[in-house]
Amino acid sequence: MSDTAGLSGRKIMGNKSDIFVAVGVIVIIAMLIIPLPTILLDLFMSINLMVSLIMILLVLYTTKPLDFSVFPTLLLITTVFGLALNVSSTRLILSKGENFDGKMVRAFASFVVGTEGSEGLVIGFIIFIILIAVQFIVITKGATRVAEVAARFTLDALPGKQMTIDNAYNAGALTEEEATMRKNELQNEVDFYGAMDGASKFISGNVKVGILITAINVIGGIIVGTTIHGESINRALSTYVSLSVGDGLITQFPALLISTATGLIVTRAISDGTFGMEMTKQFTQQSRVYWVGAVFLFLMGILPGFPWYLLIPMSLLTAYLAFRLHRDEFKKISGDKISEEIDSDQEAPVEVSPVVPLDPLSLELGYGLIPLVDKEQGAELLDRITRIRRESALELGLVVPRIRIIDNMRLEPSEYCIKITGVSIGKGVIRIAHFLAINPGTVVEPIQGEKTTDPAFNLPALWIGEDQRELAERRGYTVVDAPSIIATHLTEVIKKHSYEMLGRQEVKKILDTLKTDYSAVVDEVTKALSLGEVQKVLQGLLIEQVSIRNMIPILETLADYGVVSKEISFLIEKVRQTLGRQICLQYANDGKVLKVLTIVPDLEQLIIESRLDTAGGPITALEPADHRQWITAVTNAVHNAQTAGYLPIILCSEAARILVKKSTVRDLPELVVLSVPEIASEIITEGVGEILLESKIESIEG
Repeated sequence: MSDTAGLSGRKIMGNKSDIFVAVGVIVIIAMLIIPLPTILLDLFMSINLMVSLIMILLVLYTTKPLDFSVFPTLLLITTVFGLALNVSSTRLILSKGENFDGKMVRAFASFVVGTEGSEGLVIGFIIFIILIAVQFIVITKGATRVAEVAARFTLDALPGKQMTIDNAYNAGALTEEEATMRKNELQNEVDFYGAMDGASKFISGNVKVGILITAINVIGGIIVGTTIHGESINRALSTYVSLSVGDGLITQFPALLISTATGLIVTRAISDGTFGMEMTKQFTQQSRVYWVGAVFLFLMGILPGFPWYLLIPMSLLTAYLAFRLHRDEFKKISGDKISEEIDSDQEAPVEVSPVVPLDPLSLELGYGLIPLVDKEQGAELLDRITRIRRESALELGLVVPRIRIIDNMRLEPSEYCIKITGVSIGKGVIRIAHFLAINPGTVVEPIQGEKTTDPAFNLPALWIGEDQRELAERRGYTVVDAPSIIATHLTEVIKKHSYEMLGRQEVKKILDTLKTDYSAVVDEVTKALSLGEVQKVLQGLLIEQVSIRNMIPILETLADYGVVSKEISFLIEKVRQTLGRQICLQYANDGKVLKVLTIVPDLEQLIIESRLDTAGGPITALEPADHRQWITAVTNAVHNAQTAGYLPIILCSEAARILVKKSTVRDLPELVVLSVPEIASEIITEGVGEILLESKIESIEG
């Protein structure tokens, strides 16, 4: 009931504000025609001054330009309001002459100028001209140009930003509501800057009209005063020039505030806070700047002729500020070092709970590798890590958790370590300012260098200097820099261990995101299978580098077969068959041809008959001698395929696929095993070898 009443109240208030705005706009237009009494003229001039002041304060305290999205429309209304006041004041000044009793105009004509008589007239006229020049040449022209550039670049960047949002949505990083909201924000941003591009023209037009109206006031006033009111030329000049200057100042001063607000709002596109917050933050980052300034002011103060009583106190004040900033910087650096030591030692304070989860994925660096993530030195590795997370989401369909980077003092200075939930998965040593020349097998002539091994693929490699880079590339080496070494190693770790990063909580988030648009399939899957069973199926796909990005067909298959059997290996095989085209195209060449190794029927049947179901899924239970011969046969076939330039892929029956994969995973973890039902209709398979046991070969030869 209270919510309904509140909603009704907001509607009534909204209706009242709409009526108020509509009446205000009509009154402003009517002011151009209907004469106003001086009391209303003073009131409206005061309101104009107040509104312009509030507008510039709102701009200063606004964190984002879109938070003040009505500014372009308000700019038009205030401009017309100012012109209407100009017209009304002109009408009264010319009609009343010396008897004009407008307090605001009189105040600006006398108090702001500061002196009376001819001197005051000249000074006031000069101030008015300077005000107009500053507003038109500096502020208005600059704000107009910035608005044009901002509108153009915002419009040019729109497709790229929309594509980024679509990619994040497809990867599951954004819900549909979040993606729609972000697209709407982008569209609002484009509309805002487009409107500002046009609205800024109102200001320049207002300045030009202000000059014209002031000139008309002076000339027209002299004519009216001398011909109609019978005043002398000197009297008319004194009266109408004074009132015209006062009128010009009272109308152009609010326009100057609004012009400044326009310049501020279109130049704060990259700001994340209010203007005051950004000023404070950015002016307190470097204490050395203030030290230099203090010394400069002090030297100026001791030079002859300079006001030492001003410069030396300013120098001391600047030095004190520099001292305070330097002390704060020292405290911050000390605090960061202490935090890094706690992180590197993995020691939790007493008050921290022992059940705090470990980082899902972390990269620990020796202190010699800190420049790779130092923002002041480019932080190239940080950019690479950001791209790795984005590419992994697109390639695997898995949003990789944030990678925590830690300075570990226990590592050697040039050593790094990759950990998953606190357990080391991979290590490597980096030589800063050197390059790793990897021999991919195409080297025509070796070069000199320090022998090592590529940490990602265990290929033979050499550490070389910058001067050898071009030579190494000509001779067939793959040359990579330090950030690329770590980034490549991290990418391979993510690919091989992505299934470990997919927990029940992550699966729950995926299902909750999809439920918005695909509630039927999600409900059916959750009724047929538990969250853990869905997780195990997805992990089984990721273990063999099968992307789970195409989630809807996966869930539909689980919904179909989950009521038939809850055996995880069975469900994985059915999902793989649904994703057959995706899997085949992952390994086929441009002509959609798969080069495959096959298994002789007798051996394949032997493997199927040796199946043993365990709690962890089916495995092969071949006799030790048969198992050794089987692994030897597969290894030889794989080697022959690689020598011929083919990716080793074994094609077998559905019943044998999981058994072949599990029996070879320890010795040949990268081996791809496909089943016949996974081969899409448009894929062509060509056999490049056949796998059979040595005893079978001997019997055939005998």
